[in-house]
Amino acid sequence: MKRSRSGRRPGNPDTREAILAAARELFAEKGFDAATMRAIAAAAEVDPALVHHYFGTKEQLFVATMQFPMDPRELIEQVVAGGKDEAGVRLARVFVTIWDSPIGAIGASLVRSAMSNEWTMRLLREFLITQILRRVQTELRLDAADAPLRASLVASQISGLALMRYIMKLEPLASLPADQVVAAVAPNLQHYITGDLGPSEVTGSGGQAGQATDAAGSAAA
Repeated sequence: MKRSRSGRRPGNPDTREAILAAARELFAEKGFDAATMRAIAAAAEVDPALVHHYFGTKEQLFVATMQFPMDPRELIEQVVAGGKDEAGVRLARVFVTIWDSPIGAIGASLVRSAMSNEWTMRLLREFLITQILRRVQTELRLDAADAPLRASLVASQISGLALMRYIMKLEPLASLPADQVVAAVAPNLQHYITGDLGPSEVTGSGGQAGQATDAAGSAAA
């Protein structure tokens, strides 16, 4: 009869929660890239194979820690399908459709929690950077020199919409029909994705703004 490895928690109803707790702490402390599955397993005192058993990949584990109700890859596929020329309207439509649905209440709860809890804020920022913005930049093939700035500007527009329409419920925006919201917001999003952002000194790869996403990632770590 084989004994379980000393110091390791065997599979039981508490194992999944122990892994999630360890993952939340390490993702917030070290960032997504630096937090390894092996380190998370060690912090949870389980065998690394159990982490893969319960959650599959590190990306799937990160989604689970955020209690995100949808796989972000599905949303990204809808936004990037067809290229970057009309990505603004697709992004606005996907965002408003999701947030107008019951899933939006989960998103609003997550944002409220992040605004009052530093660790949740770190997790949310790291999730946004590594699981959404980085992938959108790659899929839309944005120029590397200004892609981080474009992505962070898009995020500022989307987060502002989420705050005002769904959390603060500022009228008349809160009650505006979805199609009207999309029509109003999409041009700004498209400008951030493909429009002129100003002098190269601001958007160039050597400028601080050009490294906005990387800087946020460092702060999250």
